[in-house]
Amino acid sequence: MASLRAHVHNGRLVLDEPTDLPEGEVVELVPVDDVLVAGGDYLDPTDRERLHQAIARGVADARAGRRVDAGAVLDELRRRVRR
Repeated sequence: MASLRAHVHNGRLVLDEPTDLPEGEVVELVPVDDVLVAGGDYLDPTDRERLHQAIARGVADARAGRRVDAGAVLDELRRRVRR
């Protein structure tokens, strides 16, 4: 789902555009500055290190020629969903 923009008016959050969310849907709102201070995500230092290691492994695999065609992967995923 795309992010929603809102502004504060008289202490209340007011959406800047319509939404098709169902009635009663609970939405967590986080100020953009808080997200940016946290590095743009909710990763703790351990998870961030794991992410960086996984990215480094992926880059090393690609450089070594260990690749899989994205189309083939998507075809396989679609096949699994249809089962």
